[in-house]
Amino acid sequence: MANIMTVVPETVSGIRKLFFRWVSGQYGGVVPGIFQVLAVDLKVAKPSGSIYNHLHLRKGSPLSRLQREMVATVVNGKVGGAP
Repeated sequence: MANIMTVVPETVSGIRKLFFRWVSGQYGGVVPGIFQVLAVDLKVAKPSGSIYNHLHLRKGSPLSRLQREMVATVVNGKVGGAP
């Protein structure tokens, strides 16, 4: 299985540190996995993050933020991303 590059929030510096601080503030102190993946290439992070927010976090979304993150965690575990 191919590895997906991620950036660990605790080890970053510079612009990524500001990015993670902003994301953490938006999500109640946590950095969702999707943003750890997007932080590898910041050129695509903003547009991809906007699409993610529109599809998953808009007011018309049937699930809450916590429910979406819980689903993502289960899916991530099923595909082998989390131990």
